[in-house]
Amino acid sequence: MPVFAQFKLGMRTFAADVAQGFFAITHNGMALLGLSLFFFVVALTVRPDLRVVTEAKLISWLQDRQYDATGIESDVDAVDRATATDPRDLPKQQANLAYWLSRKYRVAPEPVSALVSEAYDLGPRNEIEPTLILAVMAVESGFNPFAQSAVGAQGLMQVMTKIHVDKYQSFGGSMAAFDPVANLRVGVNVLKDCITRAGSVDGGLKLYVGAGNTKDDSGYAAKVVAEHSRLQQVAKGVKVPTTPPPATAAEAATARLESLWEKAQRLTPFGRPEEEPR
Repeated sequence: MPVFAQFKLGMRTFAADVAQGFFAITHNGMALLGLSLFFFVVALTVRPDLRVVTEAKLISWLQDRQYDATGIESDVDAVDRATATDPRDLPKQQANLAYWLSRKYRVAPEPVSALVSEAYDLGPRNEIEPTLILAVMAVESGFNPFAQSAVGAQGLMQVMTKIHVDKYQSFGGSMAAFDPVANLRVGVNVLKDCITRAGSVDGGLKLYVGAGNTKDDSGYAAKVVAEHSRLQQVAKGVKVPTTPPPATAAEAATARLESLWEKAQRLTPFGRPEEEPR
């Protein structure tokens, strides 16, 4: 056999041996990988604690990769903390209210939808009409969960946190006043107590705003009742104009105190206004 033919045959044999060896290694490697995965899955099934640790590490790794890619620290639980509901998932009456309140008070419909849904859940349990709860929220804070008046009333329902601090204990403490749902639940509890003590909605509203011992509540009860009436119509599907929102109770109280302070500063020690310099 010529030398070239022998060389060619040797190369073919070498190539065949290499290919066969590569196939054997790959096949055995895949088999080993498959067995490893099998035993790993069995271990996770038998040891739930190991599964939890593995999931936590995997999530942490994915979050690190996300931060490297975007520069934003991820928080997959953020959506669970958000007070928001798709208004399309609400019953017709509640959706009507959510969209109308969103337009009037210039807030997003999703958070308002969550509050409307919560009001409809709390109302029957506290024997208060849901639309009355929403009306109080509207007049008190204009649906601003971080509102605070000059006298310290806080949150959506403008609850006096320092007075009702005990009611926030089941929510983790007084800081829950700024959680929309917690503030709403505490506010409804206070409102129910006021209505029960007064014996009527109008009287309860006067107590709620702190005007129980005075003849004048600065029109607070009338504002709430008027908004309540509008919301009842909206829930029924009646087209009610969304006029610009009035000043909230928190803003009104602040304005009154500022006005009194300005007047007090202009008074002389004898209680008479100082004369303007000529």
